[in-house]
Amino acid sequence: MHDLIIRNALLLDGLGSAPKVGDLAVTEEKITGIGRNLGTSKLSIDASGLALMPGIIDNHTHYDAQLTWDPLASPSSSLGVTTAVIGNCGFTIAPCRPDDRDLILRNLTQVEGMAIEVLRAGTRWDFESVPEFFSMLERQGVALNVAGFVGHSSVRTYVMGEEAPKRAATGAEILKMKDIVLEGMRAGAIGFATSTSPNHNGHGGIPMPSRLADDHELRTLVGCLKEAGRGVFMLTKGGQTKVEFLEELAADSGRPVVVAALLHNNTNPRGVFDDLEKITAANTRGRKLHGAISCCALTMDFTLHSPYTFEGLAAWKPVLSLSGEKYRSALKDRAFRGAVRAEINGPPVATRLFNGEWDKVYVENVGRPENRKWQQQTVAEMARATGADPLDAMLDLAIAEDLDTEFSALLLNSDESAVGEMLRHPHSLVSLSDAGAHLTLFNDAGFGLHLLGHWVRDLGILKLEDAVHKITAHPASIFGIPKRGVLKTGYAADLLLFDPATVNRGAKKRVQDLPAGGTRLITPAIGVHGVWVNGVRIADERGARPELSTSKRLPGRVLREFLS
Repeated sequence: MHDLIIRNALLLDGLGSAPKVGDLAVTEEKITGIGRNLGTSKLSIDASGLALMPGIIDNHTHYDAQLTWDPLASPSSSLGVTTAVIGNCGFTIAPCRPDDRDLILRNLTQVEGMAIEVLRAGTRWDFESVPEFFSMLERQGVALNVAGFVGHSSVRTYVMGEEAPKRAATGAEILKMKDIVLEGMRAGAIGFATSTSPNHNGHGGIPMPSRLADDHELRTLVGCLKEAGRGVFMLTKGGQTKVEFLEELAADSGRPVVVAALLHNNTNPRGVFDDLEKITAANTRGRKLHGAISCCALTMDFTLHSPYTFEGLAAWKPVLSLSGEKYRSALKDRAFRGAVRAEINGPPVATRLFNGEWDKVYVENVGRPENRKWQQQTVAEMARATGADPLDAMLDLAIAEDLDTEFSALLLNSDESAVGEMLRHPHSLVSLSDAGAHLTLFNDAGFGLHLLGHWVRDLGILKLEDAVHKITAHPASIFGIPKRGVLKTGYAADLLLFDPATVNRGAKKRVQDLPAGGTRLITPAIGVHGVWVNGVRIADERGARPELSTSKRLPGRVLREFLS
């Protein structure tokens, strides 16, 4: 007798096969039957009119810190995600010496948009090394399956301390880093991750440590994957990092390379496609390069207290280390504003978040009654009405309200025809949810539901079976995750049951549920009827199941074994 049979569902196998109506049986953690006449079960669900697919594999999350206080990985556990890959961009919390804990957390406040009070109150430090971190998650339990990268910035900080974001490493330091990466790989890391993006700054505006690595350091650490015989190299690249160099790393290591973050920029519309063409050319030469793209428009909510939207600008960097009245004075400075304006109005940069599209920056909420007339107006409209330059209009409004004015900016991926082309590209990887990071800025944890609803049902850009493949079997294959991402007998019972007629993510809303009373943005699931991880139902049409929060045995696994 099976434990569960889901009957009469539209079965989407994850491999891109044509969907067909049938039944699926689960016993303990595995799929134990697919088809018809599967026998009896302890529990039966009639899924007529619903679709059943493998659970979503979210290959780009930042749940590293959150998992230590929230093993449910909210909100992903209610959004159809059954496997989350953490440690992307090399932003991890292990390894970490006890004396460096606050340094690591302060870096995350800047690069991942998290309040330091939240991180200090919530993060549990029952580990120092990467193996100890994985073991801690296993002891604690996780609701989702979790796989983790060895993160470059944390490794650098462990070896170099406060010097990590300031200089190149010595040969001896690189060898120490190599030992740590290999230790992490032996403990079951999914690969090695780093970032060279100028948008990635730590506390006080200093570069994240990985940005100081030279080519020799990168070659050595990526070479650890060759020595380990498996693993993926993941990099969020800045403009100075060329795809040709990443192809060399793929050739030298013999391992796949995931190149992030490929987002469409209206002011440089062919930039992302140039990178994808280079990735295609590399694949024709036998290199396994994949371009990490997003199916979501990149929209950020922000205040001038922490304007991540502009922090990648070189002209903004002088104010990143300032606070209080010194920061406010700098924002008023004409020379500062002139430098920022000149950079924004200068040549477009494909990897830059903001490129002067003021008609896509909205005033969301104001703090003073006299400014309510600007709510839901664009900065461009406000500037025209006041006769001011858009940058001056935004900064003047914010300063008048003690920087509490809330703005929303539609930054990248706003051209749906271009994003559709990216989604259909043979070497793109649907990715970049950033779940667990940028909590006050945006939340794309529901990217998979958005793909199924917006891009499949609403726009018809992809067939349903092809979209399912892109967020299940496809990432499982790239990352070497065995026996997940496919509906097949003997595979893990990681499942998503949904209504194709309504599936999507809901409107964003701000909730106050973080440690120390911190707030974040979330998007609720629409059309989800069930999520199972290793055969255990963790969510239904009402969201995450409440009994999970008190369960002593959560169903997720810390994944440590991957295909070579």
